[in-house]
Amino acid sequence: MKKTAKWYLIQRFLVVLFCVYWGGEFIDFLYRKALAPVVMAFLESQKITITGNGSVFAWMLQVLFYILAGFLPPATREWIQLRIDMALGGGMAIEVNSPLYNGIWGVALRILIISGIIAIFLVRLLPYAVGAFYYSKVVTKQFDALLAEEKEQKLLADKKRNLLLSDIAHDIKTPITTICGYSRALSEGVAQEEKRQLYLEMIYAKAMRMDELITLLFEYVKLESEGFVLHRQQGDFAELVRKMTALLYADFEEKEITVVMEVAEEKMPLEMDELQLGRAVTNLLTNALRYGKEGGRVLVRLSDYELTVADEGKPIDPALAAHIFEPFTRGDSARSTKGGSGLGLGIAKKIVEMHGGSLLLNLNAEGTYTKAFQMRFPDPA
Repeated sequence: MKKTAKWYLIQRFLVVLFCVYWGGEFIDFLYRKALAPVVMAFLESQKITITGNGSVFAWMLQVLFYILAGFLPPATREWIQLRIDMALGGGMAIEVNSPLYNGIWGVALRILIISGIIAIFLVRLLPYAVGAFYYSKVVTKQFDALLAEEKEQKLLADKKRNLLLSDIAHDIKTPITTICGYSRALSEGVAQEEKRQLYLEMIYAKAMRMDELITLLFEYVKLESEGFVLHRQQGDFAELVRKMTALLYADFEEKEITVVMEVAEEKMPLEMDELQLGRAVTNLLTNALRYGKEGGRVLVRLSDYELTVADEGKPIDPALAAHIFEPFTRGDSARSTKGGSGLGLGIAKKIVEMHGGSLLLNLNAEGTYTKAFQMRFPDPA
């Protein structure tokens, strides 16, 4: 159950308790100040006394006994009354000394008195009954809302899963088609000699592309699984950023991209799963490498537990930016020319959130940078 729903039910429960308590106090006040004096005055005027401390169940049984008492011999009545007292811890005795209530009228009066006592008891229970009924309606309504929300989320998840499978099929089908075409040309000997090496290189590139896609998909699904847990240990986040950036220096140089490093030498302690968080940092750097401007710059800045990776590549459409962290979210040109899967940013966001941080896209980056991804963690201090 969501925290908001739990807090809502707790609030309503406290309200019900408050109302039940004061409702009971109000009924007790009416009984003591209004009903009890009138009843006692009537009983005294009619020379009627009530004795005994039996339970309500005993009083109800007494009603049945009084109905039958007029038809039983005196000895039998005394024997039954004794057994009621012994079994139920004391029955109720109603003594009528007025000559106005003899015979059947005396029995009727006793039944009326006991019925009145039971009615008073039931009225005393009224706040609890109303409170229980109201709270059950609140709980039922809340659970219905949660079930409806869960059903809607399941339908949305199924829709996203179907779209994910469709995109996977699309991205895998394209390199497979290329591989099949070039392989057939090579096997049938129709490829010109000078193009054989080119075909082999294309087959290798497409196979590597499929391997990359399947690896990313595996990582994404693994993070989604319920059994996945992070293996967190105390580490140095600044050193992790420096190490992940250094691993991609050669790739940046090949694309003639200048990496602007603004990472202090001081340690930045953070409890983290170094493998997974390193993968998240690498995904941001790879995204900047893939979509950055050739001959441009990429900013890698770490300050106060906020990592910024900015590039000078093509700006992101705001409509696309709203879904940038969803799987296979890319522009058409990116799909055809850049070869990105859209899974890398989704993986990075999940890893960061599992560490208690956040990953945001800033479309108003400073200077000549067109976009910046910002990874933030709360300061452990």
